[in-house]
Amino acid sequence: MSAFELLKHTSKVNKWRKPKGEPVRITSPDEPELLRDIFPYTEVPRITFDGKHLPVETPEDVWITCTTFRDGQQARPPYTVEQIVDLYSMMHRLGGPKGIIRQSEFFLYSDKDKEAVHACLEKSYQFPQVTGWIRATEKDFQLVKDLGLTETGILTSASDYHIFLKLRVNREKALDQYLGLVKTALDAGVLPRCHFEDITRADIYGFIIPFAQRLMELGREANVPIKIRLCDTMGYGVPFAEASLPRSVPKLVHALRHDAGVPSGQLEWHGHNDFHMVLANGVAAWLYGASALNGALLGFGERCGNPPIEGACMMYASLKGSADGMDLSVITEISDYYKRAIKAQVPPNYPFVGDEFNTTRAGIHADGVIKNEEIYNIFDTTKILNRKPGTIITDKSGLAGIAFWMNTFLGLKDEKRLGKHSPGIIKIHQWVDEQYQKGRTTGISTREMIEQIKLHLPEYVSSIE
Repeated sequence: MSAFELLKHTSKVNKWRKPKGEPVRITSPDEPELLRDIFPYTEVPRITFDGKHLPVETPEDVWITCTTFRDGQQARPPYTVEQIVDLYSMMHRLGGPKGIIRQSEFFLYSDKDKEAVHACLEKSYQFPQVTGWIRATEKDFQLVKDLGLTETGILTSASDYHIFLKLRVNREKALDQYLGLVKTALDAGVLPRCHFEDITRADIYGFIIPFAQRLMELGREANVPIKIRLCDTMGYGVPFAEASLPRSVPKLVHALRHDAGVPSGQLEWHGHNDFHMVLANGVAAWLYGASALNGALLGFGERCGNPPIEGACMMYASLKGSADGMDLSVITEISDYYKRAIKAQVPPNYPFVGDEFNTTRAGIHADGVIKNEEIYNIFDTTKILNRKPGTIITDKSGLAGIAFWMNTFLGLKDEKRLGKHSPGIIKIHQWVDEQYQKGRTTGISTREMIEQIKLHLPEYVSSIE
């Protein structure tokens, strides 16, 4: 299929239509609809476009929710109870008094899961609210009741890949099972949050919209705001409004709001990063009408991960024009905690939390930072994140890079700063060049730089001892 044909192509099943809001009947195919025109499996999935534009409809109130202790524990060794409580408490501080990080969901199955839930509930924080996650079974729902939770996520698999191939039932049976448990939750006074698993491979008008409409009917009857989480389980979503369903995040959100009648405050986006689109998709969900963006600390989540909460916080501040009460410096505390207490491997160039995210190896960049920090620093990282910009000494650092490293390490400011033509800086630069001429390939360590200070800048030794 040519690029032009792709641009004009839209799935025969998931044709986007002008919103009307009338009830939609569930379709009942005998065989699963696997959307092979978009997901051929033996080729890279196709992004198709129908060319239909949508307006941005960002809700006035948007927020972040957390899956660190649920999906986040499916990608790494489980956290200890102490680690969960510590991270939960730091998220409480990060989200600020307005509760920008509004909820946190937990597994409920093991004794450790239950202990962690109890320990976090004992904090009595308004935000993040502790919620559960269960499969759509009565046995799992009993766990929610036993722990006294007032809201729980319920896994309601949405695509035929899951309904036919995993659950081995048809759409009607799956829908009956899901709605039955939703009614059980409502009867018990628990707010259900239905997780539409694999929505980016689902039949939107043949299953998703009628399912969502039924949920809204139940919610109106019970006077309860039933929530729907749109789960991009395989990371197929794209943030393009002109793309076709089911992969277009803007059209998915728009369809749920205008065709199924789901209010923005009851819509939540949950994505995965299999195609490097995870945060862009979450922000697109915000922009086109979903209030909640679900993420995990440092992006830890099944396979390639979920939207990183720290990145979502930054995008929230960018969209709102302020941090809105969030304490963004807590991001650095969380980063340090992962490295020190959890012993997690954090890529050094990972945005906001990696050891080198605001450092440079290039001498020309360091030279710019010496003249004005704003030239090569994304924002005032010292003020916002309590992270000073830095540099790593390599054969590319040059005199400017070494001078910048020294001034940062020694805390020299204004007229006390060392220039790149200072005699000691020149001698250290010569030593660095010699290292790489001998075949060195690694960066110069802090310990080695301290030894150079002792040799060539002895007047500063007292400030580092």
